[in-house]
Amino acid sequence: MDIQKHKPVEDDAWHALKQFTAARIALGRTGHAVPLKELLKFKLAHAHARDAVYARLHVKELTQELQQFNLPVYSLHSKVKDRNEYLLHPDIGRQLNDASVQLLQSRSASFDIVVVLADGLSATAINHHAVPLLQQLIPLLQEAKFSIAITTAQQARVAVGDTIGSLMNAKLSLVLIGERPGLSAADSMGAYLTYNPTVGLTDESRNCISNIRPEGIDYAKAATKIHYLISSSFRLQYSGVTLKDDEQDFLAE
Repeated sequence: MDIQKHKPVEDDAWHALKQFTAARIALGRTGHAVPLKELLKFKLAHAHARDAVYARLHVKELTQELQQFNLPVYSLHSKVKDRNEYLLHPDIGRQLNDASVQLLQSRSASFDIVVVLADGLSATAINHHAVPLLQQLIPLLQEAKFSIAITTAQQARVAVGDTIGSLMNAKLSLVLIGERPGLSAADSMGAYLTYNPTVGLTDESRNCISNIRPEGIDYAKAATKIHYLISSSFRLQYSGVTLKDDEQDFLAE
């Protein structure tokens, strides 16, 4: 009986470029198929992405960790009742539930900046990266004499920061949110800042820094860029597409 010989993996012509990216390139071939090792890696990455989408925000643990900053911390929730509703109805995730609205209306203080930790599409990202980023960022903001409050927001979308900022009379909202997981990163965190947050604003009113994680934009670099954008936003009194990233000029001053 003829036994087919094992076919070795044939390297892709782009194999040398793999060192520069986590993207799924140059997987190689075994005959007409993707190598088994790469197929299993794909299935694992897909499983991590699904897990991230359905992960829960660790509110209790985050709240305890946030105490190190000696800042007001509020735990909030959108109008979303469960994860399926969150995924099917994005508009509901942009609105706070009644209890959260009442909580914010009951307080009297106002702040320059409200930082919102929102689960988004990857609570894993916030659970892992939000506090380490804030450890770099908050000292920079405090040195600049900004008053700051922090909230967590479960089942939330980016625009929930407009509602929170408006209710807290904040001059600027900074939303740290879990980004849509991909097959090379299930824990990527984004930062969205909005000057004069008001219900009804759209994305052109915001500035975004994406892919915050050790393998992407690291905490120190992200904190420096966020600090720059916030400082510029307060100086110019606007954010969004008209706020340009001239960070090198800022650092040279």
